[in-house]
Parts: sequence; structure tokens; C-alpha cells
Amino acid sequence: MTSSFKNHNYKNIRPVQYRDLDVISQLLTKIEEIDQYPDSISLQQQIEQVKNWYGLYKFLSLFPNPHQSNFQVYIAEKNSHLQGLIQITPINVSRSTWRVERVLVNHSCDGEILTGNKGVGSQLLRYCFEKIWEARTWVLEVNINHKTSLGLYRQNGFQPLAQKTYWSIAPELLQKLAQNKVDLPNLLPVNNADAHLLYQLDTVSMPPLLRQVFDRHLDDFKTHVLDSGLKQIQSWTDNQEISQGYVFEPQRKAAIGYFKLNLCQNGSRPHQAKLTVHPAYTWLYPQLLSKMAQIIQNYPAQSLQLKSADYQPEREEYLEKNGAKRVEHTLIMSRSVWHKLREIKPLEAFSDVLQGLQTAQSPIPSQISWLRYSSPANYFQPFDSKTTNNNDTSEDLDSLNN
Repeated sequence: MTSSFKNHNYKNIRPVQYRDLDVISQLLTKIEEIDQYPDSISLQQQIEQVKNWYGLYKFLSLFPNPHQSNFQVYIAEKNSHLQGLIQITPINVSRSTWRVERVLVNHSCDGEILTGNKGVGSQLLRYCFEKIWEARTWVLEVNINHKTSLGLYRQNGFQPLAQKTYWSIAPELLQKLAQNKVDLPNLLPVNNADAHLLYQLDTVSMPPLLRQVFDRHLDDFKTHVLDSGLKQIQSWTDNQEISQGYVFEPQRKAAIGYFKLNLCQNGSRPHQAKLTVHPAYTWLYPQLLSKMAQIIQNYPAQSLQLKSADYQPEREEYLEKNGAKRVEHTLIMSRSVWHKLREIKPLEAFSDVLQGLQTAQSPIPSQISWLRYSSPANYFQPFDSKTTNNNDTSEDLDSLNN
């Protein structure tokens, strides 16, 4: 979709500051439709983390790094009153695809508070579309029952991409699955050397359209040193531990299954799982779920939450057959943005190229007459009467008369 934004005046929209955090917390108590998913941290929890580590968040936002946009929030205000906010984040290393985490609007205020005729939510979205020049695609996830949010996103060009279902497996069912025999001789730990295998598995497990939208590359499956250190700090503060592994197929020399567990060490919240299986090896679902259930038995009893998509019917069939409960249904939506590039003159664009073709010094004129006709362009020079010899001309005429 081609962007046709006008030059709006967004002077009432600005990045979030520390003094806005308490005001945002108060706004959260007034809003009913908040898109919050079982596998993501709530905005209120993020605000508490930002309060405790505001200096670190501010420092990381000053230079390019994997955590530069961990808490990228813009707010709309009028007369020092909060009207709404938007939270965005990139979902790949190349920062070509960004996700709208949430858009919150304070409906107790006036509807048209900013420039133009659009509401607060629309102008917050348009502001991000214009400001984030590196974003070619925007994605978001919205609860199918939140009609107001769905209308806002459709109005601003978002189209449905896929459906997701969140599942919850009770502790009793996990205990039963842990008793099954697991036969995974090629279950290996994950490290950066296996990034290309996980990249290939992720590519083959997604439909082409989703693959194009998410635009993941090899670096998206590598763990950087800074990223590893910050995740270790977060695991200490949040009392969680990460366990992951992948199944290697030696004949095809490819990864055919992958799981990642976020385990709660104090039992205060459910465990969370990410599961990826090659479409040709769906028989791995019972094996991988039983393996995860065995790992969970070493931690406080809690339910396990994971998700499935509408293009994964085998996973949904297996979960429903084994008694997993559907918790929530969401819709993934996407929107493409094309920015108009600044036009430049052709000579400016090719100045660097032509620079290498220029001679090092000025050419020296030659005294040899035949070089004058060495260029084909000289054959088409106009007749110059001033340089023509009159005697030669008269002799030619006499010869023609005879």
C-alpha cells in the first residue's frame, strides 16, 4: 500500500518521559479493551521495570543495539493531559518490520484533539508510519472480540494475515504427559552455530506471505553478547529460567523441531512455550510436548501456555484431543508502507561513478593532422567557408566545366 500522508503537524505527539509513567498507569485503570496476550508481559509490568531501570533503558536507546527499542512509546497530549499512547517495537534485526504492541486512547477526553479530522488512535498510528522510515511493513495482533480496536486498525490500512489461538495445558495434564516415553536421540542444545538450521526451520514452517511480512534473516536466530547479558539479568529479576532445544535430522542435515520454555521458578505465573515443527514431521508434537512436560516437573506446578496458528491444523487437533483449553483467539494484521524518496539530479547521483572515469591530467593537443579525423564525430562537422582555400575551389570548378 502506498503511503499518501500529508505533512501534519504532530507537535502534540512526543516520546514518553519518566514523568509520564504514573499518568499511564492511571490511564490503564480506565481502559477496558487492552490487547494483552498470555505470552507477553503487560504494559503495567513494563512500566514498573522501566521505573526501576530507567537509566539503563535511556542509555540503550541512544545507540544501535538489540534492545534499543525495548520501550518505544509515544504519547499524545493536550494542555498537559494524556490523550493516548502507542507502543511499537521492531521484530527483526534489519528493522524492516515493526509491530504495534498497543494503542490506548483516553476516551474521557475530547475526540478531535490533534490536527486534522482523524481521532487520537489514527494520528498516533500515522505519526509512527511517518517517523519510522526504516519500516517497510507493520504488523499487530488484536483480540477478535475487541471491535473498537479492529475498526481502528482496518481504518488505517491493516489487513488480516492469520489467526492465532492461545492454549492452556493444566498441571494435571502435564503430569500425565510427562509419564510418556520420549524417544528423541537427536535432541540438541541451541547455540549460535545452529542459527542457520533454525532459520531454515522457521522459513519452511511459515506460509510464503507470512515469511515475506516477518522478513527474518540469519542474524535473527543468533544471540548477541549484550542480549544474552540482559536476558540473564531479567531472568534473575523475574524469577524465570529459559530451556530450549532442537531436533536434528542427520539424513537431511536439517532441524525438524524446536522448543523454547520460559519457566517460572516461584510458581507465580504460568510457564510459557514456543514450539516450531517442520510440516513434514508433525509426529514430533507428542514427543516434544512430553519432553517439555518432563522439564516442567522440576519446577512449581503451573499450567503451560502455548499458541497455534490457523495454518497449523495438526497442532490444534493434537492439543484439543489431549484436553488443552482454548484461552484466547487473536488476529494478526499487517500493513505495508512505501515512503517517497528524495529526488536528486542525475549528475549528483552519478558523480561518484564519473569521478573514477576522469583523466588524471588535461590531454595534450596533437600536431598530427590525421588525428583530427580519427573521431567519427569529425566527419559530420559543418562546412566552414572561412578556412576554405579559394584557389582550390576555383580549380575544382574549372575541372568540372572542362
